Amino acid sequence: MLETIYERRSVRKYLDKPVDKKTVEEILKAGMYAPSAVNKQPWHFIVCDTREAVERVHKLHPYSTMLKTAPVCILVFGDTDLEFCPGFYITDCSAATENILLAAKALGLDTCWLGIYPHKDMQEAFSKEFNLPANVVPFAAIALGYGDEKKERPDRFDAGKIHYNKW
Repeated sequence: MLETIYERRSVRKYLDKPVDKKTVEEILKAGMYAPSAVNKQPWHFIVCDTREAVERVHKLHPYSTMLKTAPVCILVFGDTDLEFCPGFYITDCSAATENILLAAKALGLDTCWLGIYPHKDMQEAFSKEFNLPANVVPFAAIALGYGDEKKERPDRFDAGKIHYNKW
């Protein structure tokens, strides 16, 4: 498990190789096993698994060049009617997104997390494009596929950021 965490990288170039629906569903299942405040699970997902659907996301997100090659894009949304209290969908959807990233890596796929929240203009564009109800808020997009680049593991451990019992 720790190797999955350490080896996960943001990949921006993907092979022209489809990802089967059962694998995508397993990855989404892992996302739904994320912790959430009072177990409210205030998330929804749209799976874009056609070239046309992925291109719709690419056109809306200014930092999504990796979607030119990614065969799948998972959109993550927060449901404000389901969240424990205002703003909690953000932490809950973050946990679900991280589970998705790690599950994909554990299954031999690669990902790149593209933030939509807190960019209000982008959120409005996604809401309009995907005809979302008012209580469903765009949170993130995740490029998913078989990576066509290899990234080395950086050393990110920094003991200077650890404090015990006081600052």
